[in-house]
Amino acid sequence: MQMRMTYKEKQGLERAALAATGLVSERHAGISGIEFQMTYYRRGPDAVLMKRTLSFTPGDYAGFHLKCMEDGCTGGGFDLAPVVAGLVNSRKKSIKGKLFCHGDNHSVGHASIEYEVNIQYAKQTKEKLPSKAASKNL
Repeated sequence: MQMRMTYKEKQGLERAALAATGLVSERHAGISGIEFQMTYYRRGPDAVLMKRTLSFTPGDYAGFHLKCMEDGCTGGGFDLAPVVAGLVNSRKKSIKGKLFCHGDNHSVGHASIEYEVNIQYAKQTKEKLPSKAASKNL
């Protein structure tokens, strides 16, 4: 018989997994901010569950996996880490798309999100070259 985890044990595992993702500044150098604008959808007459905006700074954990908001869904959610990595690798600033939850639930296609990811890149500073007057004095 398998024992169920207590709430504190589950929270501890979630915190450890979040810390293991590292900071945004460690994962994606040169990023000054990431913003997610999302609309959660569920199957049924009231399709829009909620609209949500999340902002990440370089000092935040790079935990871009969002839980499914549908009751009874286990092992599901929405992983936006590959979306962010693709944007950073291509040096693009924005992307829109849709993801579906593939968790265990009694209904197929029970939840999805439409997202827009916006990335602000840090401005790169140019190193100051010595002025001509300073080089003449040398």
